[in-house]
Amino acid sequence: MAGAIVSLVVERISDLLIHEALFLKDVKDQVESLKYELKRMQCFLENVDRKPEQDERLHNLVSQIRDLSCDAEDAIDSFILEAAHQRDSHGIVKRFTSIFTKLDHLHKIRVQVKAIQTKLQDISKNLPAYEIPGDGEDSSSILKLQQRLRRTYSHVEEEDVVSLEVSTKEVMTKLMTEEDRAHAVVSIVGMGGIGKTTLARKVYNHVDVRRHFDFLAWVYISQQCKQREVLLSVLMKVLSPSKDEKELIEKLDESKLMKRLFDALKEKRYLVVLDDIWRSEDWDILKLAFPRGRMGSKILFTTRNRNVAFDADPCNTPIELSVLTDDESWNLLCRKAFPRSKMGSQCCSEEFEELGKEMVKNCGGLPLAIVVLGGLLARKQSLAQWEMFYENIHGHLKGLPHQDKNGAVNRILVSSYNDLPYPLKPCFLYLGHYPKDWEISKNELIRLWIAEGFISPSLESKEISMEDVGEHFLEQLIDRSLVQVSRQGYTGTNVKTCRVNDLLRDLCIKKAKEEKLLEIIQQSSAQFDVTLVEPMLRIISIHPSEGKVHLKGEHPKLRSLLLPQNETLVEFCISNCKSFKFLRVLTLLKRNVEKWHASNEIGDLLHLRYLKLECWNEMILPQSIGRLKSLYTLYIKYHTDIVIPDVVFKLERLRHIVIRRIALFGRGFRLRLGFTSKNIETLKYIMVDEKSIENNVVLRWTNIQSLGIVFTRAEYVKPILILLTKLQRLGSVSLEVLDDSNLSYLDLEPLSWCHHLSKLRLAGGIKDDPHSSCHILKFLPPNIVKLTLFWCRMSQDPMGVLEKLCHLRILYLEGVYNGSKMMCSANGFRQLDSLQMIGLEELEEWEIEKGAMPCLRRLELADVDSLGMLPEGLRFITTLQEMILTNISSSLKERIKVIDGREGEDFYKVCHILSIHIF
Repeated sequence: MAGAIVSLVVERISDLLIHEALFLKDVKDQVESLKYELKRMQCFLENVDRKPEQDERLHNLVSQIRDLSCDAEDAIDSFILEAAHQRDSHGIVKRFTSIFTKLDHLHKIRVQVKAIQTKLQDISKNLPAYEIPGDGEDSSSILKLQQRLRRTYSHVEEEDVVSLEVSTKEVMTKLMTEEDRAHAVVSIVGMGGIGKTTLARKVYNHVDVRRHFDFLAWVYISQQCKQREVLLSVLMKVLSPSKDEKELIEKLDESKLMKRLFDALKEKRYLVVLDDIWRSEDWDILKLAFPRGRMGSKILFTTRNRNVAFDADPCNTPIELSVLTDDESWNLLCRKAFPRSKMGSQCCSEEFEELGKEMVKNCGGLPLAIVVLGGLLARKQSLAQWEMFYENIHGHLKGLPHQDKNGAVNRILVSSYNDLPYPLKPCFLYLGHYPKDWEISKNELIRLWIAEGFISPSLESKEISMEDVGEHFLEQLIDRSLVQVSRQGYTGTNVKTCRVNDLLRDLCIKKAKEEKLLEIIQQSSAQFDVTLVEPMLRIISIHPSEGKVHLKGEHPKLRSLLLPQNETLVEFCISNCKSFKFLRVLTLLKRNVEKWHASNEIGDLLHLRYLKLECWNEMILPQSIGRLKSLYTLYIKYHTDIVIPDVVFKLERLRHIVIRRIALFGRGFRLRLGFTSKNIETLKYIMVDEKSIENNVVLRWTNIQSLGIVFTRAEYVKPILILLTKLQRLGSVSLEVLDDSNLSYLDLEPLSWCHHLSKLRLAGGIKDDPHSSCHILKFLPPNIVKLTLFWCRMSQDPMGVLEKLCHLRILYLEGVYNGSKMMCSANGFRQLDSLQMIGLEELEEWEIEKGAMPCLRRLELADVDSLGMLPEGLRFITTLQEMILTNISSSLKERIKVIDGREGEDFYKVCHILSIHIF
């Protein structure tokens, strides 16, 4: 991993020599020479990293090289900061800057660089003793990496890794036994990685369990149990409060939260899953919030500790998961190690089987370890590669006690990490900064990787962006079973969110700290303040235990300040930005202020690449933000209003701008005409006017892929749409119309020419013309995969047009239609996977013909007050797995429920659906 750190510094220096040539020109030769010396060290470290064992002297050399490379980066970053302060925005030396000051600064950087080079050369003299070449090319060179890149993900199938039929039946039997006592707890017990959570999720989502309980909730606990967050999580699910109610609930103290939750559950037959609970004391506190409830209410534990299960409920014997047998282990390894295309030949080979069975023994029957090992072996195609890996892993395991199952499993996981290509190692370790069981946004993750420098600009070309490289990196981690797909994107073949298994996250944290890459600060519940000091690592992730974090102290070498956010966090602020002058990643959050003037000191963070700001009222950005020449991603959420200085739109390296109101629908920000960045890929949400149209400003965004536009006048829509047809990379568009006048109707005809669009959102003011013979939605792009229609209030049924979109997979309709009847024809919606219909208050009758929506898996209806019954055609949609009904009439609810063993009139229409939720 030290080699990966040095590699990052080399790429960083290369990037600086290109983009900061103005500042570095006076020391260019020294920096080039330093870069060459570091490349020699990089080759040495890559070879060392392949050795299963390292002696103390070698380990010290590695540590010295890593520290020196960080010193080199600090020296150059510091020089750029000083040089920037001596020049104005046009690169001209400031009038009152002393020539002696400049010469002194140049002398200082030369001395620092020379000292680092000398130390590296001293280390280099010892390299031949290890028979390691001092120069050469990395096996995963940039050229090879570019050749391997693909633009899209391969389809990732989610499958159970263990056969859980017997255990599933046992857990379900215990859950559905109607015991009339308080705190009946069913526990699934087993070591980490054995499949406890997989089994719990399988049971939790089972159709019979869903029908048996009135209310279900899932909460992740972990070693650091945060009782308040657990109580809030369950209470929010049971109450489904409005935004205002939610804010009031968040202010309740712990005892009042317990009382509210107790009262909310006491009339329900409920099931609450507490996943990964570690200590009996945590349950002793939490159980005070859970009443007896209706007969049959249950709590489901997953835990690694048998004593926790017995203490919680001595009446219920825990269900203990056993490790896999040798045959089961081998079968699972085959499924992961041999892709279907190779199953016929290699899986039957005696040589492969003999080696595979030897290696799988080291997994101790633990499914996670077997899956990771299989994902690793799947990339090694020849017997020679398998033999080499077997020797390597055998060396890693040598000396471990035969009974040390956990140690062997951990070594398997470490081997899978060691086998990663160099560019992937920091990307994988970085995942450790997210809290346990966190659902990680793919877009956010890739943008952070780029901001950290894990993805080099040198990998980019006209055909391949850094984002494409990031997607490929994530794909490789998924293919190796080091990352799990949580939710797929709207196309059904790419990734929207992902997760990391607990054991692998523990590995990330341990290795990241060893390699001096990442440190996690778990804030004490007793204080708001977090004080940083220089000896801390260069990337810090703060996991707050309270709703407010105030950062103090000085850490001038800090590169990233990460804050995985949750909904209860109220404020995150810094006392002095100058104390963190090298920051590349920063998140700041303010809620309890009427007007937030973001600190002018933000402009001093010249190395900042990723800036995220959130304010629940008015936000005013400082003029100094225009100095952030390296800024790559700007993400802002505000509630009432925002003031954005013109200088923001002169930042040429900006690629992602998302400035949005927290409200679902509302104003955008006014775009400055000077903003012509060809690098921009994401731009949301801008307001357009006549000048935007006259100057054809949209056409200059040749790399734009995702665009959000707010129109104040309906007449602006058509000319902008005509311009959008010429942007060939544009795949996602959001169009909001705020024009409430009834004088004009929208002309969406140019949309039909946007064949490259796959995701579209239309919101507000999209009124249909009663004098027109065709539906206003007739002109929707033919390749749309995901469509959102929001408060359009059309008088004509939209389904007849929408069902003809042959690629449509996800359809979201809210407040779209004010008619009383809706019709879905046979053979319509051929690819539709998910349908949400909300706020159709006038809808009385919905008809679905047999053969419609043959692929539908998820249906959600909410606030359809007038709908008297569900469509007959639902019973023909055999693919339907989940139906969610919210705020429906009591009569409709009665028609589909089973009460005291008696089925409602419409139950036959929905009895095949695996999971039905009624809120």
